[in-house]
Amino acid sequence: MNPQALLIKCLALACISVGAAGFTVSNGPSVTEHWSDPIPDNLITIKEPQSQSAIDYVNSHDYAAYDLFEEAPREVKTMERWATANGIQRADGFKLVDENKGKEVFATTTQDVPTGSPVLFVPEALILSSNKAIAELRSADMEEAEMYVRSKGAEAEYRQWYLMLKILKEIQNGRDSPWFHWLNSMPRDFSNAASMTDFCIQCLPPLMRMLVGEEREKQHRLSAESIKMVPFLCDDLKYHPRDFCLWAYQIVYTRSIETEDGDLRIVPMADYFNHGSDYTEVSPFYDDAGNYYAYTTYDVPAGSPLRISYADPRNPSHLLARYGFLDDNCPASYCKLLPPTVNQDMLDLGYSHDRMLFYRTGEVADEVWDIFLYQHLSSTNIDDQQALMRAHREGDHGTKLALHEKYYPATSAALLEHVDSFIGDVNKVIKKSEAHPIYIKNEHRRLPLIHRHNQFVKETFENVRSRYTPDIVVNWQEATRVTVEECDDTECALAEYMRDFQGDWFCEGGLGPNWDGSEREKSQTVKSCAY
Repeated sequence: MNPQALLIKCLALACISVGAAGFTVSNGPSVTEHWSDPIPDNLITIKEPQSQSAIDYVNSHDYAAYDLFEEAPREVKTMERWATANGIQRADGFKLVDENKGKEVFATTTQDVPTGSPVLFVPEALILSSNKAIAELRSADMEEAEMYVRSKGAEAEYRQWYLMLKILKEIQNGRDSPWFHWLNSMPRDFSNAASMTDFCIQCLPPLMRMLVGEEREKQHRLSAESIKMVPFLCDDLKYHPRDFCLWAYQIVYTRSIETEDGDLRIVPMADYFNHGSDYTEVSPFYDDAGNYYAYTTYDVPAGSPLRISYADPRNPSHLLARYGFLDDNCPASYCKLLPPTVNQDMLDLGYSHDRMLFYRTGEVADEVWDIFLYQHLSSTNIDDQQALMRAHREGDHGTKLALHEKYYPATSAALLEHVDSFIGDVNKVIKKSEAHPIYIKNEHRRLPLIHRHNQFVKETFENVRSRYTPDIVVNWQEATRVTVEECDDTECALAEYMRDFQGDWFCEGGLGPNWDGSEREKSQTVKSCAY
C-alpha cells in the first residue's frame, strides 16, 4: 500500500472509531447534523430473490418510466432527495454541479476542506455490486445464458454481466425499484467506444481503432444474444427499440469501480466523482460492514472538483474508449508501437501499454528504448541481443547503457521513423474528420472529442520528434538536395528542394500555397541533406 493510501486508511479508521460522536473535523467544516444518525433501514429494502421466470414480473413492468432519448433530462435533484432520505450523507459544501444541460454532472466542494475530512457516506444497502448481483440472480435457470457467455470467450466479464443483469432487473421493476430515482439521474448520452458511429471509428488512429473495436465487441457479447437468454427479463425489455441493454452496459462500464477483493461496485452519489489524472481530491474507504466513505487526500480549496482515479492516467486512449472523455492533464501516452509478435524477452524488458510511454515533455520511457534496441539487434547482432537480456535480468546497468550508446544512431532513427509514420496516420484521420463539417456535426457528434484526442496524441509525438531529431545544418552553397517536412495545423508533407543544371533551386511536393495563391502558414523542418 502506498503512503498516501495508508494515511487515508488510518484517518478513516480514526474517524470511524469516534462512533456515536459522529464525523466532525476540528478547524474545518462540520459534517451535516444527521451524519451520525442510524442508517434508516426502513426506507430502502432489498427484496428476496424471486422466481427466475419472466412471467412473475409481467404485472410489474414499468420500464417505460425511463426516457432513453439522448436529450432526455436527468432527474439529478430528485436523486439527491432520494439519497438523503435513504441515508447518504454529504459534508457541508458538497455540491453536484450541472454543466451543459445535464451532459456533465460532477461533485465539487463550495467550502475549504482540510486533509482527511469525510465528504461522503453511503450505506451498504444502496451499493450495487457484482458479488451481490451474482448471489441474487445466479441459478440453474441461468446455465444456458452463462454457457453462451463462455462460448464467446467472455468468462472474464461475468462480474460486469451480472451487474448489468441487476441493473436491467431494476429497470424492469420501474418505479417499484428502490434505485428508480438514481437510475433516472443517469446520463443517456455517452461518447465512449460503444456509442461511436462507424464513421467515428474511421477517424481514429490504428491503435485507438483497435481499442474501440475491443470495447464494441465486448458490448456486443454481453448485451445482445446473452441477454435474450436470461429467463427473468421480459421480451419487451430485451428487444426495446431504445436498447435498455446498451444503457445498462454503459452504466456498468462507466460507473463501476473495482475493489481490492475483486468486487465491482457502483456507489450512488460517489459515482459523481470525476476522474483526476494529475491528482485526486478524495480517496474511498469501506468499513467492515461494507459502508462507503470518501475522505479528502489534501487541503482542498473551495471551488475545487472532488475527483478519484478511474484508471491509469497515462493512457488517454483507454480513458476515451472506456469512459468517453479526454483528460488534457494526462502526463503521457502509449507510444503506439505494435510489433508483429511479442515474446517473453520483450515482456521482460517491459513491453506493455502502461510502460511503453511517450511523455508530454517529449521524453521517452526506458522501456521504449529497450524494445527498439532489442528489435534492432534481432536482425543485426544476436550475440549483443543476448548480452542485452543478460544485463537486463542481472541488473547490469553499465552493460545496458554501453549497448544503448553503441546502437543509438540506429535505434533513434527507428524511433523517429515510427514517430513520423504515426503522425502521418493521425494527419490522415484528422483530415478525414474535417472533410464534411455540417454532416459531421449532425450525424457524428463524438467527432469533436475524437479530434481533440488525435490532436493531443499528435502533439505528444511531435514533442518526442522535436526532442530527438538531430539538428541538421544545411550548407546551401554546396548542397544538391534537401528534404524538408512542412506542417500546418492539420497536415504535414515532405518537400524536396533540388538544384537544376544551372544551379538554381526548385521544389517538388510540400504543402503548396493556399487556394487563393497566397503563402501558406507552415513550419519547416530539415529532414536530410545531400551534397
